[in-house]
Amino acid sequence: MLLGLWFRQRSFSRCAGNGRYFGGFALAFVLHLIGIGGWVLALLCIAMFVWGIRICGYTEKELGIQDYGGIVWDEIVAMILVLSFVPFRWSWWFAAFIVFRMFDMLKPWPIKWFDSRIHGGLGIMLDDLIAALMTGLVLGLASWIF
Repeated sequence: MLLGLWFRQRSFSRCAGNGRYFGGFALAFVLHLIGIGGWVLALLCIAMFVWGIRICGYTEKELGIQDYGGIVWDEIVAMILVLSFVPFRWSWWFAAFIVFRMFDMLKPWPIKWFDSRIHGGLGIMLDDLIAALMTGLVLGLASWIF
């Protein structure tokens, strides 16, 4: 349960939703510093995603609250996945945060469709995975244009 809640991480008071991404940034930063990035980091995210289905499902069950907002493992894994493919520069990481946050907050199609139909650990993880993939598409297009 501690992993699902990322050791009971507290959100920043003024930007409550933004604080949950700090764990992903911090972990991705450390992994990049020790040379783990790109496809290796993406493969690690696949393992973290599969494990996250179990972690988030267990946490949800123990708390008795469906898709509790305090479960942050899904955002951490999705943010690391996005950061695994963007250049290791603050401007790109900031752009990744903004784009991912918009997809996560607004939940456009197909995110909203999956979010409303798939529940439990898979549902918690899946909407953020789709938001990460959509963020990757937007940032990939941006890098191609600019």
